[in-house]
Amino acid sequence: MQTMLEILTHPLLDGVRHGFFTRKGGASSGLYAGLNCGRGSEDQAAIVAVNRGRVAEAMGVPRDHLAGVHQVHSATVVTIAEGDDPDKMREIQADALVTARPGIALSVLTADCQPVLLADPEAGVIGAAHAGWKGAIGGVLEATVAAMRAAGAENIRAVIGPTISQRAYEVGEDFMEDFIAEDDDYSRFFSGGPNGRPMFDLPSFGLSRLRETGAEAEWTGHCTYSDPARFFSYRRATHEGAADYGRLISAVVL
Repeated sequence: MQTMLEILTHPLLDGVRHGFFTRKGGASSGLYAGLNCGRGSEDQAAIVAVNRGRVAEAMGVPRDHLAGVHQVHSATVVTIAEGDDPDKMREIQADALVTARPGIALSVLTADCQPVLLADPEAGVIGAAHAGWKGAIGGVLEATVAAMRAAGAENIRAVIGPTISQRAYEVGEDFMEDFIAEDDDYSRFFSGGPNGRPMFDLPSFGLSRLRETGAEAEWTGHCTYSDPARFFSYRRATHEGAADYGRLISAVVL
């Protein structure tokens, strides 16, 4: 059983404790082997709690201060204000969190979708967003930046963590057409694939949406699909005919 966590960081968020956790260092076994933090998975609840406890410890917060929401691929953002119970956030259907309260780790779960951690260290405001294609085109990243600005942020930095890369993200013609119907310029996020079907560049799309808000944004460059030893992947699990899949966690704290 692995015990050493692997935590990816990015220099754009220097000065703020943050981490994109890989699957290494967890207590789960079988197809969840490693650090599965998904309460919505079919993994043993007690083991998921152990994994989440290890993440909370790594982030330097009590377990009930590792805040997350019930993710539904929406553009809804929850702001954790003074007096709010961070542990109760998991009952709320949303896909992003923002706070100006120190000592609360904002977290999102992913398994191919984009985990996005955001911060304005000078203003003391942080954010975390779960952005698959549906959330990204629906405006979750813009909504997160707006909520941070409402909390006093001005110079926002954002990092997209491990997500599915274009070389692994084959989509249908109808998917591409629906995207381009939103904006002709979105055609630049698609290229032809080896099977003659479009390949979608999700992290480039996320970076574009973030940068349009005025945020400084980067991607860590890690592909979830292509590195099974380090990352869970919904698409890879589907291709392998697996019954379920683990969830990666990403977190940020003031």
